[in-house]
Amino acid sequence: MMSIQLTIKHLAGIVSEEDILRQSAQASECNQALYNGSREGNDFIGWVGLPSSITEEQLRDIEDTAVELRTRCQAVVVVGIGGSYLGARAVIDALSSSLDWLSAKREHPVILYAGNNISEDYLSELTEYLKDKEFGIINISKSGTTTEPAIAFRLLKAQLEKQVGREEAKNRIVAITDVAKGALRSLAVTEGYKTFVIPDDVGGRYSVLTPVGLLPIAVAGINIRELVKGAVEIEQATQPSVSFEYNLPAIYAVIRNELYKRGKKIEILVNYHPKLHFFAEWWKQLFGESEGKDQLGIFPAAVDFTSDLHSMGQWIQQGERTIFETVISIREPNRSVRIPHDDVNLDGLNFLAGKRVDEVNKMAELGTRIAHVDGGVPNVLLEIPELSAKYIGQLIYFFEKACGISGYLLGVNPFNQPGVEAYKKNMFALLDKPGYEAESRVIKERI
Repeated sequence: MMSIQLTIKHLAGIVSEEDILRQSAQASECNQALYNGSREGNDFIGWVGLPSSITEEQLRDIEDTAVELRTRCQAVVVVGIGGSYLGARAVIDALSSSLDWLSAKREHPVILYAGNNISEDYLSELTEYLKDKEFGIINISKSGTTTEPAIAFRLLKAQLEKQVGREEAKNRIVAITDVAKGALRSLAVTEGYKTFVIPDDVGGRYSVLTPVGLLPIAVAGINIRELVKGAVEIEQATQPSVSFEYNLPAIYAVIRNELYKRGKKIEILVNYHPKLHFFAEWWKQLFGESEGKDQLGIFPAAVDFTSDLHSMGQWIQQGERTIFETVISIREPNRSVRIPHDDVNLDGLNFLAGKRVDEVNKMAELGTRIAHVDGGVPNVLLEIPELSAKYIGQLIYFFEKACGISGYLLGVNPFNQPGVEAYKKNMFALLDKPGYEAESRVIKERI
């Protein structure tokens, strides 16, 4: 059963229902291609049937490993970059207390992240924090040689072995990597680390429902079975047999492309719940890395409202009209806070006394949507009933499916990322990495 609701009536008169329906056949063909592998990138469509293929044995293995890490560790560092950490962080931040890291009495370890930057200050501060902590490491890398996570893992592994000894360190390190090859696989075999496999046919940005995401999420104490259940529901609701009018990710994909054709080059993902900040970061990578190629593609941006209404609100309301918004709305918050009465009423807020804070937030959301549509900004509204593992699972698969269809509609391969290698080549040349001598000479002549 699909619980996501998609509202498309606020497209500012730019894209009509007829415009959308005219693309139904093409969108359905793109959806079919994700199943029959008839288009580019067909070696990376393993995510399409992934949720329903996850077995009880796989879930139990992940849960047992999570319990082992929770038992031994006060903190667990997730080492990875891009899709190797963004999906896990998106879910963990969305479903944990906003002040989780300050909790003194804990039922699960603090989840920390490394390998997603090359900041010396960050790594120094992280290793300093871990000096008196019982910690573990989940190292996520298909190759084991990606620069950012490789540096972080080398530092953390050495520190962990120094603090608890090499034998105990083996019990606190989990490697999620290629099934058979690569530096991390070799190290895991040599050292005897517990391992999980990154499927060959699932790219990093689509990997949150593999052990890449599920293990850190389980360590954080989140119900991964509910997460998978939500994803399965959307998988089943978006099969090729489902007609276009009921396939919400396909409709969303068409709307995006129709707006793009009409000059809307920037999509802003909007939330009114700060816990969704890193969900938006995951979404940005999903669409940006999938569609931004061949000098095509919508630029994915994100804002946290109402906070960013006081920083980006002016530009969105009256700036260049090259944008549209996709708003994620949470129908019912998990907690209830009411605004108290104040006899003095110096702030003038007694007209809100007794109301829930969420009612004010919802009216800010509605008022902003109306204002932005009036200002020429098309709006797509995605609603879910609540912020829970099941509905986050639904959102994940919704956007994955929409991204695959949208990329094919755009005419690009949504499952490769050739442009990512450009900076690496220059960085290695500047660092005089063996094998890059020719590139080093050329680039150093330019600086």
